[in-house]
Amino acid sequence: MTHNEVSGKVIRAAIAVHRELGPGLLESVYQVCLMAELKSMGLHVEEQVAVPIVYRGERLANSLRIDLLVEDRVVVGIKAVEDLHPIHMAQQLTYLRLTKKKLGLLINFNTTKLVDGIERVMNGYLDEGE
Repeated sequence: MTHNEVSGKVIRAAIAVHRELGPGLLESVYQVCLMAELKSMGLHVEEQVAVPIVYRGERLANSLRIDLLVEDRVVVGIKAVEDLHPIHMAQQLTYLRLTKKKLGLLINFNTTKLVDGIERVMNGYLDEGE
C-alpha cells in the first residue's frame, strides 16, 4: 500500500470518527476511536509508539510518543485544540525525522468541518505514487 493510499484511508476514518463524535472531546477519545476505525478497515495500527531520544550519540532513558503509526508508514498526530499552530507542525516534522518516516498527518478534531483541521506533513521527498 502506498503512502497516499494509507493517508487517504486515515483521512476517511478520521472523518467517520468526527461525524460520529463531533468536536469538543479529549484527544485520547479521538485516538482510541480512530484506532478502532482504522483496525475495522483492516489496517495495522500502533498507538503511543515510543521514539527514543538520542542526544549527542547517547540514547536517553526517556522517549517521545507518537499518537498513531499506520501501516508502519504514516505518523498520525491527534489534536483537539482551538487552532493548529506552527509548533504543532514543527513537532510533527520532528517525529517524522526521528522515526525516519516520510509522511505524517496532523489531525485536529476540534473543528466544525474536519477537513479544515487536517494537515499533511512530509519529511523530505515523497516519490510520485507513494
